[in-house]
Amino acid sequence: MRKVLCLAAALALVALGRPATAAAQERPHPGEPPAFKAGAPGKMPKETTVTTEHSITINGKTIPYKATAGSILIKNDEGQPTALIYYWAYTRSDVTNLAERPVSFLYNGGPGSSSIWLHMGAYGPRRVVVANAAPTGAAPYQIVDNQYTLLPATDEVFIDPVGTGFSHAVGKAKDRDFWGVDEDVKSLAQFITTYITRNDRWNSPKYLIGESYGTFRSVALGNYLQSRDSMYLNGIVLMSSVLDLGTISFHPGSDLPYILYLPSYAATAWYHKVLNPRPANLPAFIQQVTHYAETTYAEALMQGSTIGQTEKEAVAKQLSQYTGLSVDYLMNADLRVNLPQFMAELQRSRGLITGRLDARFSGDTYDPLTEYGEYDPQSTALSGAYTAAFHTYMTQELKFNPNRPYMVAADGAGRFWDWKHMTRGGGFGFPGSPNVEPDLKEALITNPHLYVQVENGYFDLATPFFETQYTMDHLDLPANLQSHIGLKYYDSGHMMYVRVPSLVKLSANVQAFIMEHETGQM
Repeated sequence: MRKVLCLAAALALVALGRPATAAAQERPHPGEPPAFKAGAPGKMPKETTVTTEHSITINGKTIPYKATAGSILIKNDEGQPTALIYYWAYTRSDVTNLAERPVSFLYNGGPGSSSIWLHMGAYGPRRVVVANAAPTGAAPYQIVDNQYTLLPATDEVFIDPVGTGFSHAVGKAKDRDFWGVDEDVKSLAQFITTYITRNDRWNSPKYLIGESYGTFRSVALGNYLQSRDSMYLNGIVLMSSVLDLGTISFHPGSDLPYILYLPSYAATAWYHKVLNPRPANLPAFIQQVTHYAETTYAEALMQGSTIGQTEKEAVAKQLSQYTGLSVDYLMNADLRVNLPQFMAELQRSRGLITGRLDARFSGDTYDPLTEYGEYDPQSTALSGAYTAAFHTYMTQELKFNPNRPYMVAADGAGRFWDWKHMTRGGGFGFPGSPNVEPDLKEALITNPHLYVQVENGYFDLATPFFETQYTMDHLDLPANLQSHIGLKYYDSGHMMYVRVPSLVKLSANVQAFIMEHETGQM
């Protein structure tokens, strides 16, 4: 889904119309800012800030909070303005000592996605109600108080990177100037340090919460903030994580992705009831398949073309039992079925393709003979609801409506993204797939009070859970720091919050993580 994850978002209501108390702090938006020339008077692009006062009742306790919709101007090394980055902040109104109140910065992935998904689906104080593993349909959509917002544990700042939402380049800069691993990190680091300084939050516990490509960003960004700006973090939450893009890329000659995807293929087949017999216990079944993937299956693939026919047929038979794909199909695929092929083949007999971001979703196929999945059914099922609900919420409740379109996804960011990234101790060899694993290792060693929590969906085919396990087990961390990484699992997909029981569990896990580690002294 391009709106959540071009690799893959990142990639998820009291009745609408609840009046909010409008705040007085508002400055007019200048519309399209004029071209900026250094030293030209009156040409500095203007920031915008609109605040409203609200409250939410959770478990019988009322939490008053201030909502701020606004923008922060960032500049280049010469002091010239280059972009306005827009954000959506929620801060408790009844807190007097900010040093005791955590603040979290949240964003989705793409690269090139706005924060609309985490904002309106998971953690914002209001959320849109969507169908579970099925199309939500057309408007009107219901928006309700989000009982699973993170406000009980932390203030929240949702960020739309340049080219997404209302965020845009100004002056001589172009949106594309910010579309790259390091360019994106540098711009968001400047935004965060500016926000922290202006709001007197340097002594507050600080967290980064990203989804999909947002996890790749969080690791590089967290390391940058700590090593360059000396802004030490208390925690990083990685939702649907990928740190080494090579582990999810089916490059010719590389067998690792097939091994790491197998448990997710099996979970998907289990969900769609194509297995015979169908195991009764999903976690136990996943554990069994994971063990097979890292032993017998891995050994078979490592043999390449030298594998014997009898052994190959035995592996194909076992794979068929785990994935629901036919033995003939698996033999013809040389035991290697890539993701688009799996999406097309699993439910071909039903005339359906299987979802990528959330494999629980299915959609009608355009071509029953297609070799590859033609689209992601999760995207078409949810995008309309999130987009319409956000626009309504923004204008009616937050009283914010700049004179420019809201870009749910940056047009072209995925195609033009600069994937080059320099890390410490990259090792010997030629350039490979983009990889921020060294950033995470450096961040944890630099700040031994940093903790990381990783959220994984069993039915996520964009960033499969076994890939995350493999990555976290191969960071080469000192033993005392390996325990600083925890993994959680959900019966859901990439956007695990789409399924309400998973949202309940997710919110509880993230809030517990923040409250446990907010002092950074565990």
